[in-house]
Parts: sequence; structure tokens; C-alpha cells
Amino acid sequence: MGRTSNADERLMTAALDLMWEESYGAVSIDDICQRANVKKGSFYYFFDSKSALSVAALERSSQEQKAVWEEQFSTMVPPLDRIRARCDYTYKKQVEIKARTGRVLGCPLCSVGSEICNQDEKIRAKILDILSRKIEYLASAIRDAQTEELIAPGDPVAKARSMLAFYAGMITQARIHNDAEMLADLGDQVLAHLHAKIPVAHVV
Repeated sequence: MGRTSNADERLMTAALDLMWEESYGAVSIDDICQRANVKKGSFYYFFDSKSALSVAALERSSQEQKAVWEEQFSTMVPPLDRIRARCDYTYKKQVEIKARTGRVLGCPLCSVGSEICNQDEKIRAKILDILSRKIEYLASAIRDAQTEELIAPGDPVAKARSMLAFYAGMITQARIHNDAEMLADLGDQVLAHLHAKIPVAHVV
């Protein structure tokens, strides 16, 4: 039995990395193939366009992150701690990326989405699909926090959208300034944006 090729996985990894590091428009199929060490003919065996590859790469990345989100937003974790865990993870991730590449790269969904959303409907739809899943996690934490009277009443989905906009904006600012330390207190800032009541630790 011959060895199974992982060329499609290498292409997806290369595509996402390059779009994140540069931009969708700046990256060509040749660039992706070179980074993935895959011949151009093999590219078209797996994908019929850069757009199709991008959609697949974004979904693959989302699935790889699913376990992280599931752990962070477990109902066994206090609701505000879930939100803080996501923010702390983001800060640490951007610090690691800065150390490796010399740049804060921000959020790939926001970077690609803001660039291409008016040009490619399939990519726009995929990004919206992935963002909607993230909003579900955030809304569940907000809903549980409301039950504990830690966040004011109101539509938890609307609050989650507002929170995500603030969160993504802070990450974008860190990318513009190339300063990951702007995210060091991201959890505090996001919870302040939500006007969350931080429980006082019980002292024995």
C-alpha cells in the first residue's frame, strides 16, 4: 500500500499562514504551493481555486480550535472565567506569534474577512459561519452569568456580538501597533465592556 499524501493538509496550512502573515490578495497559488512544497498540478487535484482552498483552510482551522473552545467554555467553569480564559489564551497566543514572526498577526478571520468579504461570497459565508459558532459560546457564558446576576439582563446573543466586536477590535489594535502587551489585560477590558460584576473571592 502506498503512502497516503497529506498535500491537501499542507496546502491548507500554507494558505492560512500566508493569508494571515500577508493578505489574501497578496498571496498567489504559486506562493501557497511553494510554502507547502506541493506542485501546482497537485493543487488543482484537491482544489479548483484559491477561494475553495481558503474556505477549506478556514474550516479546518476552526475544527482544530474546537477542543480549545469546548474546554474554555465548559459549563463546569464559572461563566466569567470562561470569557477570561478565552482572553488569556488570545494574549498568550499573540505573544507566541510575535516571538516567532516578529509581528502581532491578530485574528485571521478578521484580517481575511475585512479584506475579501465584498469580493468573495463563499469566503464571506464561511467566516460568518465560524463567527456564529464563536458567538454561541460567548452567548452561553453571558446567559449563565446573567442567571448568576453577574451581567445585566438583555439579549445574550446581542451582548455576545458586542463583546466579540470589542474583543476583535482590541486584537486589531494590537496588530496595528505590533504590540501584544496591549492584550495583557484583555480579560479585564472585555468584562468591563460587559459591565460584569466580578465576584469577590470567599475568604476562609
